[in-house]
Amino acid sequence: MSEVAEKIKAPKEPLFSKKNRKLVTEPLSDNNPITIQVLGICSALAITVQVEQAVVMSASVLFVLGLGNMVISLLRNLIPSRVRIIVQLVVVASLVIIVNEVLKAFLPDVSEKLSVFVGLIITNCIIMGRFEAFAMANKPWPSLMDAFGNGLGYAWILVVVAVVRELFGSGTLFGLPIFGDYIEGNGLYSIGYVNNNMMILPPMALIVVGVIIWIQRSRNKSLIEEH
Repeated sequence: MSEVAEKIKAPKEPLFSKKNRKLVTEPLSDNNPITIQVLGICSALAITVQVEQAVVMSASVLFVLGLGNMVISLLRNLIPSRVRIIVQLVVVASLVIIVNEVLKAFLPDVSEKLSVFVGLIITNCIIMGRFEAFAMANKPWPSLMDAFGNGLGYAWILVVVAVVRELFGSGTLFGLPIFGDYIEGNGLYSIGYVNNNMMILPPMALIVVGVIIWIQRSRNKSLIEEH
């Protein structure tokens, strides 16, 4: 009875405690899902030609990961261990279908550009990894914080890569001309500036991600792996 009384009297952990805040802040830098854990690289390479695509993909992953983590956490004590992966796939597939239908209805052009990559969210290692490593062992609120942190960590990398690639590859941001009109030859183009068409190729996305990784490890030596 004393143990039960102690549990009842024990103060609840604040929603935004230091531990919960750490779940959000760590994936933004020192434990970033793309640059540190090296997950979700495929979408970082494939859909970062335009900032709009990167933003839509980031929002889609954030929605699926956030709601999915919550659902898995709520069901964690009801899911038999032998079928947990199947249940996780069903949850993420259902959420991806919702995202896909919403994009088709409200952003058909972007949906067409993203094509199969929205469907591939189902197999995104970040999402399945957070389901298995965190949501299955934690309560809904920390799971939501974890999803929010990893989703934002994934998002800012995609957006930064997309900004660099679209700006220097097409001279635009969100499709709007930044350096001037390329066809009319005004702005920077009038003095001989030329778009770097290599920036829109997938290998350049890998190079930009590599530069971000180098900057992170230069700032924080503890991230450098020992050999």
